[in-house]
Amino acid sequence: MNKLQQYRKKYNYSCQDMADKLNISKSFYWQIENCKRRLSYETALKIAKIFKVKPDNIFYEDYIKKQD
Repeated sequence: MNKLQQYRKKYNYSCQDMADKLNISKSFYWQIENCKRRLSYETALKIAKIFKVKPDNIFYEDYIKKQD
């Protein structure tokens, strides 16, 4: 989830900040960002809302890379 990390750093959010905003644990968020855990659609929408973008802006490229 390279793009997710880029967005997080652009907004100067720590993993803990994101976890707090999503109401999940820091380790759970870290696992999402590092492709250790699958991302639910609902969580993808919440993350996109935090950054005020569409989910595809963050997650689509990574999804396509996994399909190749």
